[in-house]
Amino acid sequence: MDKFVITGGKPLCGEVTIGGAKNAAVAIIPAVILADSPCRLENLPNISDVTIIVEILRQMGAVVKRVNKHTLDIDPTPIKTHVAEYDLVRNMRASYYLLGALLGKFSKARVSMPGGCDFGVRPIDQHLKGFEALGAEVSPIEKGMIDLKASELRGSSIYFDTVTVGATMNIMLAAVKATGLTIIENAAREPHVVDLANFLNTMGADVRGAGTDVIKIRGVESLRGVSYSIIPDQIEAGTYMAAVAGAGGDVLIKNIIPKHLESITAKLLEMGVDIEENDDSLRIVRTEPLHKCNIKTMPHPGFPTDMQPQIAAVLTVAKGTSIVNESVWENRFRYIEELRRMGVRASVDGRLAIFEGVEHLEGARVKAVDLRAGAAMIIAGIMAHGVTEIEDIKHIDRGYEDIIEKFRGIGAEISRSTSSPDSFAIAN
Repeated sequence: MDKFVITGGKPLCGEVTIGGAKNAAVAIIPAVILADSPCRLENLPNISDVTIIVEILRQMGAVVKRVNKHTLDIDPTPIKTHVAEYDLVRNMRASYYLLGALLGKFSKARVSMPGGCDFGVRPIDQHLKGFEALGAEVSPIEKGMIDLKASELRGSSIYFDTVTVGATMNIMLAAVKATGLTIIENAAREPHVVDLANFLNTMGADVRGAGTDVIKIRGVESLRGVSYSIIPDQIEAGTYMAAVAGAGGDVLIKNIIPKHLESITAKLLEMGVDIEENDDSLRIVRTEPLHKCNIKTMPHPGFPTDMQPQIAAVLTVAKGTSIVNESVWENRFRYIEELRRMGVRASVDGRLAIFEGVEHLEGARVKAVDLRAGAAMIIAGIMAHGVTEIEDIKHIDRGYEDIIEKFRGIGAEISRSTSSPDSFAIAN
């Protein structure tokens, strides 16, 4: 099996450029199904999750051509099926966006239950509640398939019981061509929600209020193909910020939207890290010991749950006692057992993790239990004295493009030990 090998204990210096947002791309690609003509998507991250969702569209009939490493032309007009039951669907959580896109296009959808990282129960009840409000009939799940049908989709008022990014985006996809006005209340406000809304509006949709907790969608008859560039990845940027904070050094992080990083920046400043913001970049410098800090994950604009493991890795060497409160997922601390192999002093009590800062981490053999936990293992390995080996890196490949090359570019000693050719480039 492939693994990452890291020799740590050195500060990071140089420049790193951030790619397109994974969480935006995996929703915008299915959204292309709604278009009546081809779309060009730019600034796509070259990661396995993108490869998988693109291959699903291909298997459904879409014509996909690669323009360059980060740009795809997708013609959805040959798609005639409302069914996505391939094994690929089970490999990623975001495949559930096919439900909203296919329902919006054909007024019916049949999609396999999604997969993805396992860090807690992630029900799709709010998705189904929203589809039913739009007029869809939800059949009992049989053989792992979700089946939706509607004689006609009609706008409706939908209140989510909890803030949910996936359901917010899925209902947007289903509602853009529904008759009348749809109002989503208690909507998620994440940057990728706004990016999906902007993409749909560029195609001719009428979506207003994205980025607030009330989104209004007035249905339109048709959507045209467009060229669109995905926003930079907030979590990739935050991951490199955390790495510099943990290892020390001086790094310029380019191609970012600083406003999307405000909650991360605020906590790093609290920990004693120096950050200089520019229009589309920031410089992060850490030369002094880190201060303790308490973190509570929250929906945007709060601290993102997808940055919790990475920031926790940094807190392991902060002086004093730091507390991390995970308010989004109930089982996202499984990676702490791996960190303990590196000398971390931590305890977990339900949704709370308590870290007692240590002088330094020691290299060890660990595994990536999920995508963001894998990023945390890389950060810990770069911080640690000695050699760290990270297994189960398939999780990391799902969400980080060229992570070896990017970390090497800022001075990390990291390599990939592989037994087979890299299989994650976007196919021609």
